[in-house]
Amino acid sequence: MTEMTTSPARHTPHPSIFMVLVTPFGVVSGFLTVTIGWLLAKHGLSVEQIAVLMAASYVPHVWKFLWAPIADITLNRTQWYLISAVTTAIGLYAMGAIPPTAANLPLLTTVVVAANVACALMGMTVQSLMVALCDESQQGRAGGWFQAGNLGGGGIGGGLGLWIAQRSTHDWMPGAVLAVGCLACAIPMLFLREPAPEGPRRSVAHELVNVGRNLWELARSKGGFLALALCFAPIGSGAASNLWSAVAGDWRASAGTVALVTGVLGGLVMAVGCVVGGWICDRMDRKGAYILFGLMQAACAAGMGFMPHTELNYVVFTLLYAFITGFTYAGFTAFVLEIMGAGSAATKFSLFASLSNFPIQWVTSIDGWAYKKHGPAGMLYVEALVGVAGMAVFMFGVMNLAKLIWRDRGNGGEAVAG
Repeated sequence: MTEMTTSPARHTPHPSIFMVLVTPFGVVSGFLTVTIGWLLAKHGLSVEQIAVLMAASYVPHVWKFLWAPIADITLNRTQWYLISAVTTAIGLYAMGAIPPTAANLPLLTTVVVAANVACALMGMTVQSLMVALCDESQQGRAGGWFQAGNLGGGGIGGGLGLWIAQRSTHDWMPGAVLAVGCLACAIPMLFLREPAPEGPRRSVAHELVNVGRNLWELARSKGGFLALALCFAPIGSGAASNLWSAVAGDWRASAGTVALVTGVLGGLVMAVGCVVGGWICDRMDRKGAYILFGLMQAACAAGMGFMPHTELNYVVFTLLYAFITGFTYAGFTAFVLEIMGAGSAATKFSLFASLSNFPIQWVTSIDGWAYKKHGPAGMLYVEALVGVAGMAVFMFGVMNLAKLIWRDRGNGGEAVAG
């Protein structure tokens, strides 16, 4: 069994820097799910069509681990971050410039997927920096600040984007403003002291073999096995938030209310939830915290479906859902940081992040189907049931299986350093 080690010479910045660097990642998601979603609904597209577009945006994030090794074996983190920042800004502008009509849906889908490829590269670069710069005592807070930028950026991209779209006569204006803001988020990267490589890079083939070895060592550890299983479980997915703007009419919520609670205010609430959730994760078992947060989210979804569908309840429950989503995202990130080790950081973190998008993608699609078949309350009940079922399978199936496997192996189950 190999223990994870921390270099004493490592320069550790305040974890809040990761919030700034990853904010554009969230802006792309927020701009799509809130601003573009609202505009598509306004132009007559169905909730089911919008759900398909939202699900397509997760494809690059689901499969990014396949090309993540390029961030580990070529260039450096600063260079990859700046490349992804510029490309993400271009994608934001293009998403806003395409008229939100049914005829343009194929083109919009193509641009959305391309923009998410760019921001996926940005995310894996920041994740790699977190692993390289943060020691064990900071992993919960680092995960919280990281997800605060991710989800808070979603509030900015959605709320600010929608506010501009409602007041501008130029379709390209929201995307252009957000693109400039995202480029500004790259400024701290120019002053961040990136850790030096642990040795000279060898051939691409040798580096790829090393990446594969690191992934295998992680996967065969008990912590890695549980983390991989957790990625596939529909626990704390936050999928309903992808459709809040599309279903707002069922709660008789005005456009201004939608912009507020799913935009800037919702983003701030999620950011606070991330920071608080990260703080909690540094003070209890991180795997248990993640499961607890998922149960809270399922209860919130069921409660929103049960309560009267009024604008007030739309505000209360979407904000509560956002706060708990901050908990779940911080909990997952903290758990992954805890078990993954340092070697091939971009690839390993991308593997977990990619796999974690599978449940978000298919639960979003299920939500769209459930809405069509059973209405808004049915959509929320189905999401809650799926979440509870996922927690039950993980707690009573996967965890017991892991205990049996590692008891037979005589392995203590500690994470293996790369």
